[in-house]
Amino acid sequence: MANYSVNQKESISSYPCFQLGKSRFDQGTFIGRFRHFLDVIDPSTLFTTKQQLRNAILLLEEYKDGQLPSGVDDQHLWEAQKIKQAIIHPDTGEKVLMPFRMSGFVPFGSPIVVGLLLPNPTFGATIFWQWLNQSHNACVNYSNRNATKPTPPSRFILGYVGAVTSAVSIALGLSALVKRANRLSPATRLLIQRFVPFPAVSAASTCNVVLMRNSELHEGIDVVDQHGTVVGTSKAAAKKALQETAATRAFLPAPILLIPPFVMNILEKTRFLRSNPRWNLPIHAAVVTASFGIALPLAISIFPQMSQVLLLYISFHACSLTGCI
Repeated sequence: MANYSVNQKESISSYPCFQLGKSRFDQGTFIGRFRHFLDVIDPSTLFTTKQQLRNAILLLEEYKDGQLPSGVDDQHLWEAQKIKQAIIHPDTGEKVLMPFRMSGFVPFGSPIVVGLLLPNPTFGATIFWQWLNQSHNACVNYSNRNATKPTPPSRFILGYVGAVTSAVSIALGLSALVKRANRLSPATRLLIQRFVPFPAVSAASTCNVVLMRNSELHEGIDVVDQHGTVVGTSKAAAKKALQETAATRAFLPAPILLIPPFVMNILEKTRFLRSNPRWNLPIHAAVVTASFGIALPLAISIFPQMSQVLLLYISFHACSLTGCI
C-alpha cells in the first residue's frame, strides 16, 4: 500500500491528467513536441507482449466506459495509450508490422543509414542502399498512412517510383562528379563522397511528399475548430501543410547523414582506430544510431502537427459551414 502511494506521487508530478487521444506533452511548444516524439519513437514498445497490449487496450476501453479498476492512475492510462498508439493503426485498428512502426524507425533504419554512408561505394552499392532506404520509407509511410480517406495504390506507387528514381539519379550523378574531380586529393574526394547521400535522400523525400499529396492542393484538406470538429476544407491549409511537411522531410536527413561523416572523419584519425580498423564499422553504426535517434524527433518537432490558418484564407466552403459569410 505504501509502495503504491509513492508511485502515485511520482505519477502526479510527472504525468498530467489523462486525456484520451491527446498528447501528454504541450504541442504548442517545440520542447513539448520534441518530448512527444521521443515518446513516439521509443523502441521499448517493440518488446510489448500480446498480453500487455491486450491489457492496455482493455484499460482504455474501461476508461471510456467510466469503469476503471481501483488503483489505476494517470500514469497507467498514459502508458496504456502509448502502447496502443505505438502498435495499433488508429484508423484500421490493425497491428502495424514491427519494422514499419514509428518506434521501429530508428533500430530498423539505422543499418540502412550505415550502408548509405559506407566510404567509397561502388555504383551497384549506391543503387542498392538508396533503393532499400526508399523502400523502407515507403513501407513506413504506407503502414502509418491516414486511412480515413482511402488513397489509390497508384498514388503510393507514383511516390515510391519518383523517390527511388530521384535518389538513385542524384546519388549516382554526384558520385560520378566527385570521382572525376581530379584536382581534389583522394582524401578530399573520399570525404566529399560521404556527403553525397544527403542531397539524394533529401530530394527523394521531398519528391515523395509532393507526388503523394499534390492532389490536396486541388481538393483541400479538412479544417477543424478549437474543439476538433471538422468545419470544412481549405486549399490554403493544404498548401501550408504540404510546404511544412516538405521542409521537414528535406531537413530530416541532414543531422542523420551529415553528423556521422564529420564524426567518423575525426575518429578515423585517432590512434585507436588506426590500430584497430575492425572497430570502424561498429563505432560508425553507434554514431549513426545516436544521430538518428536525436535527429528524428528534432526534425518532426519543428512544425506543429496542427497548424493555424487565418479564417480570411480558408476556402469559401469552410467559411460557409462556420457561418462567416
